[in-house]
Amino acid sequence: MSLSPQEVQKQVLTYLETTECSIIEKSPYHVTVKLSPQADKQLTNRPYYWGFIERTGAEPETLSYTFVFAPDQYNEQVAKTPPPSAQPQPQDSILSRYFGVNPAGPRIGPGRIPREDVTYGSSRLQQIWAIARQEGSCVYLFEQPGPLQRETLFSAPYEPWLGVCFKVEMTCDVKKEALHFIGISLVTGQIDQQFAQRLEKLQLGPRLPENIHIQPGSLSLAGAANLLEKHMKDQLAGEDYSWAEAARERLRDELAVIDMYYEDLLKETEEEKLTAIREQYDNRRSEMTWQYEPKVNLSAITCGLFHLRSIRP
Repeated sequence: MSLSPQEVQKQVLTYLETTECSIIEKSPYHVTVKLSPQADKQLTNRPYYWGFIERTGAEPETLSYTFVFAPDQYNEQVAKTPPPSAQPQPQDSILSRYFGVNPAGPRIGPGRIPREDVTYGSSRLQQIWAIARQEGSCVYLFEQPGPLQRETLFSAPYEPWLGVCFKVEMTCDVKKEALHFIGISLVTGQIDQQFAQRLEKLQLGPRLPENIHIQPGSLSLAGAANLLEKHMKDQLAGEDYSWAEAARERLRDELAVIDMYYEDLLKETEEEKLTAIREQYDNRRSEMTWQYEPKVNLSAITCGLFHLRSIRP
């Protein structure tokens, strides 16, 4: 599993926009951004600086970065761009000396804004994913109504849905992963396997809109989650598992090779040597079994409670 530079850029921009960072410059290959206080706290590891800001109430000066998603193309683009005119360097401040250099404003130029290559597998992308998992592991959102609903005399009913993103891992000596984002109505118990596509068409927000009322649910969150998990296990039961049998066949072949190798060694008559050889033999078999034995793991990685306009028949 891998992500293209465009997919990496889309995910990073989503994070930057969600945390209300200021985009200074953007191209298909990079983005230059002035971090918001929230993003600065999450990305820059400056606890002493932010502790000082919070204790004194001083105006924070957040860092700026150039995140590059396609380094080769970006380097070619920079090489074709004439260098900017020389500008005076900013004066050092006490804060910058003690808590890190902070650009006073969004200035672009050599040596002023640090560059980072953010590609699939990079530590910065892993950090943003970890933050997204922590901050967005569970969301609480409302469908935003059109202008006509705000003006009408009648309150519109909203139906609560539990949405869960499941990760399915099928592993042996190779590994396959798949994500399934499905939803269940807490009112009717209906399960929507295309729940992600449904949400993509809607505008969602964290606040309850005006002139809206929420329908009472007949399912608890725990009961709904159990039904979704059962639904996923039923789906997995119908999968083609020929890959698992092929993996077990490869395992039998590998264990046969190990048995053949240790067959004469295990005839050692000296007790101390035999104990060491048997321990090594058991370890090799355990390692090979762990590597080749087929396993299916189902886990929930994110979830959310979504209040959506009820669809009347």
